[in-house]
Amino acid sequence: MLRAVASFSEALEENPAPRRLGDVRLRYEPGRLMGESLPPSFWRRQLPGACLVLAALCTAGAVVGVLLGGGEGLGSVPLSLAMVAVALVGFALQLEGQLGRRRFVLHFPTERLRLERLRWAPGATRVEWVPFDEVSSVDVVERAPGRYALVVAWRPGGKDGKETRREVLVEHIGAHEQEALLRVWRLLHNAFGLRGAGLAGE
Repeated sequence: MLRAVASFSEALEENPAPRRLGDVRLRYEPGRLMGESLPPSFWRRQLPGACLVLAALCTAGAVVGVLLGGGEGLGSVPLSLAMVAVALVGFALQLEGQLGRRRFVLHFPTERLRLERLRWAPGATRVEWVPFDEVSSVDVVERAPGRYALVVAWRPGGKDGKETRREVLVEHIGAHEQEALLRVWRLLHNAFGLRGAGLAGE
């Protein structure tokens, strides 16, 4: 198996993977292939904080409205402000979740796939190791007409594993990237020793 991995690495050096696919930069180093999603823009990173500031202002407005109302309970305006504040907090949490970057690394010498969810909060990064032989498929998923994602699926414990898990490797793949998508798909397919091909819907 190690000889096959070495041959695969040599073939990859001779025919390198595309440098970019969808929202991911790809690069090959001796013994490993790395893909990392692009960082969000500065303004996009500020959106969750801005939503929380607005939520705090709405909450303060609701409290002032109750106090000025003589303690008779929430009127329509304070109630509306409180509901807006809750919605803004939920939206901020959703935005924060979308800001997390992804990284995957194929370690050919150890035959393992490293999956990372990179968070802006210190210590919040999630890391998982997946042996190559636990990977059951690499699927091209159509998100919308002309928009695709590349998803890896695996069974912890191998074929005897009960639950199939999935993780997105690449998002926002455009229709104009079909050739690069096929090259990366085949590359991953061969690395994990998979057979067959197909287009999956989700």
